[in-house]
Amino acid sequence: MFCFSLGVSRIGDKLPGAVYALLSGLNAATVGIIALAAVQLSQKVITDKLTRALVFLSGAGGMLYTALWYFPVLMAAAGVVTVTWDLEVMQKLARLLNLRERQATRAAELEESRASIDASHAARTPDASATTRSEHDGALTSEASNLDLSRQIGIHSNTPSIPRVTSTPNSFSRAPLPPEGNRVILSSQKGLVLLVVFFASFLTIMLIRSLYQSPTRTFSLFANLYLAGTIIFGGGPVVVPLLREYVVAEGWVSPRNFLLGLALIQAFPGPNFNFAVYLGALAVSGTNNPPLAGASVAFLGIFIPGLVVQSGFMGLWGSLRNTRALLSALRGVNAAAVGLLFTAVYRLWQIGYLDQDNQDGQPLGGGPWWVVVTATSFVGGTWFRLNPPSAVVLGGIMGMVWYGVVKG
Repeated sequence: MFCFSLGVSRIGDKLPGAVYALLSGLNAATVGIIALAAVQLSQKVITDKLTRALVFLSGAGGMLYTALWYFPVLMAAAGVVTVTWDLEVMQKLARLLNLRERQATRAAELEESRASIDASHAARTPDASATTRSEHDGALTSEASNLDLSRQIGIHSNTPSIPRVTSTPNSFSRAPLPPEGNRVILSSQKGLVLLVVFFASFLTIMLIRSLYQSPTRTFSLFANLYLAGTIIFGGGPVVVPLLREYVVAEGWVSPRNFLLGLALIQAFPGPNFNFAVYLGALAVSGTNNPPLAGASVAFLGIFIPGLVVQSGFMGLWGSLRNTRALLSALRGVNAAAVGLLFTAVYRLWQIGYLDQDNQDGQPLGGGPWWVVVTATSFVGGTWFRLNPPSAVVLGGIMGMVWYGVVKG
């Protein structure tokens, strides 16, 4: 990807029409691939109506607003929602708030019953009235005690626990530990220290970036990709909307070059995180920093957070893997991350078509042929086992066919 970025950085502003048709076909096929990945991942993370709603709401929210801080807030909010829902936090809070009111109501009912008994036995002899009232008070007190005890037991026992099963995705299951040979051995203390140091460095980097009005391009690139690497959940295509937001939206890389690199990364093996190397080299073009420095900074920024957090959590995972609150929060965060993948599909669709007069891209829906290319990529991967590299190549061929028929 680094070598490819060196070639792209030397491409002029204007390209032959056939090249734009080729790029548009590659882009349309890439959108179909990412849409298929979004559908497949949503089928994995959707376990109930709540996660289905979170996928939809995060995708819709990502389409409606754009900011550096916005995507992390969406995912964190989704985690809070699932914790609140799964652990019935609101129901427990309501029961606690209403407990005192119920106690006051029971006391008032008891006093009213005593007053009624006193009025009905007022004509009796004092001794009989006293005896009867004493017996009745004892009965009422016993009844009230039993009622209060039963209600208190109900308060604690009626709170349903999240069932644990081993094969049903709709409930929490026991999270497996990795095989012994693949496990990074860290004690819980070392893991905790590693996580504390990492998040302290993360906050320091974000604070420096926000305080300085005009930081260097290299530092800003590292900070943005460090943020993307920290908040990303799910891997794979999920990283695409973050990379676009944190690099293209900053004006460091043009939409054309972003789409060109995105199509290439889909056509070659390797993780999508390698796309950051390509973007880093292009982001520092026009500055005093060499492309290798930008590629290295981007590589470190996108990969360090995941490696450090994974290593740190390995020491704590043995004790945290059965924590209902943590598992519930991860359920919501993953749902929101997949929803943002649908946001990426929409954003890439809006800039997928390129020509000499539209360097920043136009919606693929402007021409029916590009819709067909996207649908071919999606349907081919869904029903005919068309792998992503073949889908991208097929999209490029279809783009050239369009150019030969329409423009030739």
